[in-house]
Amino acid sequence: MQPHKSIKERLLHALIFEVLAIALCAPLGAWLLGYPLAHMGLLTLMISLIAMGWNMLFNVAFDRTQRRMGLDRTQTVRAVHSVIFEIGLLLAVVPLAAWWLGIGLWQAFLLDIGIALFFLPYTFFFNWTYDHLRARFVA
Repeated sequence: MQPHKSIKERLLHALIFEVLAIALCAPLGAWLLGYPLAHMGLLTLMISLIAMGWNMLFNVAFDRTQRRMGLDRTQTVRAVHSVIFEIGLLLAVVPLAAWWLGIGLWQAFLLDIGIALFFLPYTFFFNWTYDHLRARFVA
């Protein structure tokens, strides 16, 4: 599969990824943590905007690195992609979650670990599905 994706396509990719993530996470977070849906929805939206920007920057850099190194999108490469992406996002989101929820950094870190554990398979399967659909309809 060719990793060559335009900035426009990467924007669409990130937008679909984040809209689906908000639709899953806001109600789930409100239910699990006992916060009002609107409160969790706003936090989820803020995190989503951060994640979308990070998604764009990271995936452009990852695509370039992949091309330079001549790597195929194997399951191992996809797993490494997902882990590195989530570590970067974790570093950006913990302070925001602590402030927004009125909790300590340690609690926000633990919460974000739980979120990352959800997003690792979500990211992997979303990107796998996206790439396969792209190969079918774009190529």
